[in-house]
Amino acid sequence: MGIHGSLWPNYDSSSFYDEMFDPSGKPRPHYRKLYTYLRKLNSQDMAAIQYEADISLLNQGVTFTVYSDARGTEKIFPFDLIPRMLEASEWAHLEAGIQQRLKALNMFLHDIYHDQQILKDQIIPTDLVVNSPYFCREMMHLDVPGGVYVHISGIDLIRNGDGDFLVLEDNLRSPSGVSYVVENRWVMGRVLSKLLRQHRIRAVDHYPQMLFDALASLSPQQSPNIAVLTPGSFNSAYFEHAFLANQMGAELVEGSDLIVDNDVLYMKTTEGLVRVDVLYRRVDDDFLDPLTFRMDSMLGVPGIMHAYRAGNLVLANAPGTGVADDKAIYAYTLEMIRYYLHEEPILDLVPTYLCRRPEDLAYVLAHLEELVVKPTDASGGYGMLVGTQSTPEKIAEFRLLIAENPEHYIAQPVQKLSTHPTLVEKQGQKILQPRHVDFRPYAVCGADEQISVLPGGLTRVALAEGKLVVNSSQGGGSKDTWVLYPGEGEGDA
Repeated sequence: MGIHGSLWPNYDSSSFYDEMFDPSGKPRPHYRKLYTYLRKLNSQDMAAIQYEADISLLNQGVTFTVYSDARGTEKIFPFDLIPRMLEASEWAHLEAGIQQRLKALNMFLHDIYHDQQILKDQIIPTDLVVNSPYFCREMMHLDVPGGVYVHISGIDLIRNGDGDFLVLEDNLRSPSGVSYVVENRWVMGRVLSKLLRQHRIRAVDHYPQMLFDALASLSPQQSPNIAVLTPGSFNSAYFEHAFLANQMGAELVEGSDLIVDNDVLYMKTTEGLVRVDVLYRRVDDDFLDPLTFRMDSMLGVPGIMHAYRAGNLVLANAPGTGVADDKAIYAYTLEMIRYYLHEEPILDLVPTYLCRRPEDLAYVLAHLEELVVKPTDASGGYGMLVGTQSTPEKIAEFRLLIAENPEHYIAQPVQKLSTHPTLVEKQGQKILQPRHVDFRPYAVCGADEQISVLPGGLTRVALAEGKLVVNSSQGGGSKDTWVLYPGEGEGDA
């Protein structure tokens, strides 16, 4: 059985692990119903459905900002109609791996801000932690509410050429994108409702409730007031800040809306000051409190760290969590899991070279053409080198940058990211072609270390042919991710 139909000209499922098709072109069992559905559609049908989806996203205001794009700020987040599917057993494996990982990362953060036993035992180099730009000395010996540092996480996963999921990086400061997970499902319900009804899929629209419950559980107040702190409407993720605040029934606030009095955080309202018990902050550490961090910050709240230290406030995520998602620390996370949990890691990592190590540096400088190089403190796909897709001039430039500041870089072998059928336009026709994807599932942690993972996540897709960088800031888009119930798709004809 090959890949048939007018939508699939010359579809190649053999060069990379394809999520939907095996190397011979047969749809994988849990994708058979989707394949059958798509075979009945043509280019005009798909163009009409895509237009309807785009209009729906526009009407909902589902936008993001690319700061480097001079053509304007607000853009519709590119959405691809072909959903990514995960079998129940595969999801159970990922869920357990994410929970294990977050438990260890929270223990690591508590340790480095208290006894630093993992450093004393020389499991992780001390200078790597204390010299990290994200290490927050103001958090030393501060007991955070419930012992939870990472309340919200988005851990990036890839599937490699062997079909195995690997952790690519941890996003523990203010991971973005979960609003698109919920909106994508709503759009699919509008434009492909018949297809949606043909499958038994785990829901994702309860994420705001999951988040609210986790945050509320960490406050000693019976009915805590929760607010979302945004840098403002020009922030790239402002849509998400407003969306989550609205869906949680929380207030969306900027720094100027808040004031600290007698070590208690208040929100200014037309009826006077109202106490804030939990603040989900989408403002970076440096800008959070001008009395503690950057004096020139206009985004934060003077004295908020005093309220936090006094135990009168839950801050999510806690300041200083960035040290745990530093890309150099990432290389030690498997040892971290073994050290704190006395368990073998469920999810493996991408092999990583730390340029701070002389032997790794020598290897990286000699093999730049075949490696991905990343700054340890960057995100969003910025500042990267993909050696296989770069120019000799760019490689020479990076060779100098790395040699001058090796501690600032890591390198990894180029991974054969899995592909997924994606709607693209070629010669005026809508067709389906393989495009590279990754996966960002979201988890929240509440009282008693209860870690809940949303059954789905953001599948990001590199829309350009052959491109491996999937970030929205680099021109990527997203797909709806369907986690199937047990038995769904198994043995379907």
